[in-house]
Amino acid sequence: MSAVSTVLVVDDEPIVRDVVVRYLEREGYRTLEAGDGDGAKALLERQSPDLVVLDVMLPGVDGLDLCRWIRGRSEMPVILLTARGEEADRIVGLELGADDYVTKPFSPRELVARVRAVLRRSDAAPARPRKQLEFDGLELNGETREVRRAGRELRLTAREFDLLWFLASHPRRVFARDQLMRSVWGYEAALDTGTVTVHVRRLREKIEDDASKPRFLETVWGVGYRFAP
Repeated sequence: MSAVSTVLVVDDEPIVRDVVVRYLEREGYRTLEAGDGDGAKALLERQSPDLVVLDVMLPGVDGLDLCRWIRGRSEMPVILLTARGEEADRIVGLELGADDYVTKPFSPRELVARVRAVLRRSDAAPARPRKQLEFDGLELNGETREVRRAGRELRLTAREFDLLWFLASHPRRVFARDQLMRSVWGYEAALDTGTVTVHVRRLREKIEDDASKPRFLETVWGVGYRFAP
């Protein structure tokens, strides 16, 4: 991450954009704005911000389609803005590779805190120690951030890799969802840990032979998850 990070704010409500931009700039971030998906896509083809704050409900290309388009091009962090109660949008967004979500109406301070946390995690990723973990045909390379299963390379999002690496680095240790939010996402979210649940499900679909009967990522009922080597 550069000394001054640039955040693209995509929302069709001018008041929302204005508030978010003011709070981000107050914290020292450079900002870009777009009022719809088509404008955001055109802007992203010309510039490369460090993170995108993206409203799901947009005219033209909607937020989920734009998130899919972004993820097909890069691992640029994305934070979704979703309407309260629209759980389906949040789940789909996370499955598409979004790093986090915030529900409307939201606290601008909370959004800025999440932007800071996601950028901090993104910035720290390249500094991961050179190390490789291997477990019964599952290989994780901390330097290249590649994962292979039985020799076949798996495509993981940046956050999926971070979560898998963290759990695999602490084999057999059980972590509650809020602990994982602190350790992997970098902030407190004791009351909203659906992000962890979705990422674990997506990881199981990618690394397990049978996602319904996980071999590596075990659920410890009433507690959380653990990596079983």
